[in-house]
Amino acid sequence: MSLQKSAMQARLAKLPMLPPMPPPSNAPTNEDEEEDNEEDETDGLGELPSLAIAGSGGTAASGTSSSSSSTTSSVPPPRRRTSKTSNMDLSPLSASTHFDQAVQVAVPDADLDVRVYITAPVPTDDSTGSIMVFHHGAGYSALSFAVLAKEITQSTGGECGVLAFDARAHGKTTSLSNPGFDPPELDLTIDRLTQDTVDLLTTVFPNTETAPALILVGHSMGGAVLTRASGTLIEKGYHVGGIAVLDVVEGSAMDALPIMHHLLESRPEGFPTQERAVEWHVTGQTGSTIQNVYSARLSVPSLVVPSTPEEVEAGKPAWKWRTPLKSTAPFWEGMRSIPTGRLRGTKGRDSHFGSSLGWFRGLSQAFLTARTARLLILAGTDRLDQTLMIGQMQGKFQLDVVPNVGHMLHEDDPVRIAETLVRFWKRNERLILPNVKKVGQA
Repeated sequence: MSLQKSAMQARLAKLPMLPPMPPPSNAPTNEDEEEDNEEDETDGLGELPSLAIAGSGGTAASGTSSSSSSTTSSVPPPRRRTSKTSNMDLSPLSASTHFDQAVQVAVPDADLDVRVYITAPVPTDDSTGSIMVFHHGAGYSALSFAVLAKEITQSTGGECGVLAFDARAHGKTTSLSNPGFDPPELDLTIDRLTQDTVDLLTTVFPNTETAPALILVGHSMGGAVLTRASGTLIEKGYHVGGIAVLDVVEGSAMDALPIMHHLLESRPEGFPTQERAVEWHVTGQTGSTIQNVYSARLSVPSLVVPSTPEEVEAGKPAWKWRTPLKSTAPFWEGMRSIPTGRLRGTKGRDSHFGSSLGWFRGLSQAFLTARTARLLILAGTDRLDQTLMIGQMQGKFQLDVVPNVGHMLHEDDPVRIAETLVRFWKRNERLILPNVKKVGQA
């Protein structure tokens, strides 16, 4: 969940301040940024040559050059938060150099038109390749993985592809039957989000024989979704090479739920500009949500949308939150308080709120029993609950604790996270021996 540990991590805001760091030599220049923003300031990618992928309702935007052509990292180092932003460039950046394609994929069973960002793996003679599938946390978007995705494709020479998508009611994913809007009913139950993921992947990769091996990587709420989706995908015949969960533990997540309402009430209603939205995320009152300004300039603009003229006339900010996080409260612990019923926008399938667990309840056990290799990456301030502690002592999963990062650890230190994920992929996907269990697989 996007704010689950903000209260516990507020003390990070007291760390010594460092001056803004200059952009790396191969980062976009101001002129490049202005050109990118003119092309498509609020979209993930600019207007680029068209490509098609399975399940797309239209065409995909293709990068002018492959992001996997170089093995030299272009990811700027994470920077410490600073109390002064007057000299910092906080303008939105285009993600056109971080993914090869951006496409809207029609998923009729879910009544969704899903925004997907993808860089396909470089094909080989003896393999269909591997692809890391990223699911973001609540309130964020696929572009929170932009810098990490580019680092992975570069460090693997393109051998491992990447796919990130905007979940229901997030980013540029909208209703298929009512274009431009979300489905009429807000359904963010864990069951619904899990089925959305399965429906999307079976649409993009309809043939299990030719589909690449899937390495599932989920942040916070997204980790809970992909953990549950892994079993269904395996049952359908997909090869799931591993599941990596980023900074979510059932115990600490459940402990943080009681303070979530207060934290959400402390969030601003909106922002006058996208730059102010970026500024709030790197210097927020509850401590920086994102420590890496470069990544924030890529991801934060997708978290806000223009307010309607009527809203602006009524005195509302020009930019409002894309996802109504306050409205997601019933989904945190479960839907027992909401009447059972059929949801519109699910193509005739019953969605029984009353039977749905919360996002994180039962996550630890589901993770430990996932039928694939398992990796848990935590920020240094997190802790294992009892179930995971026992599982770790039994060698049931690989654990990596990353220092000097916050909850958005994949944005704060994308190089470190990419290195860990690539090692996990190499151990459990590239070097598979017959009848030998993978690392972290019981």
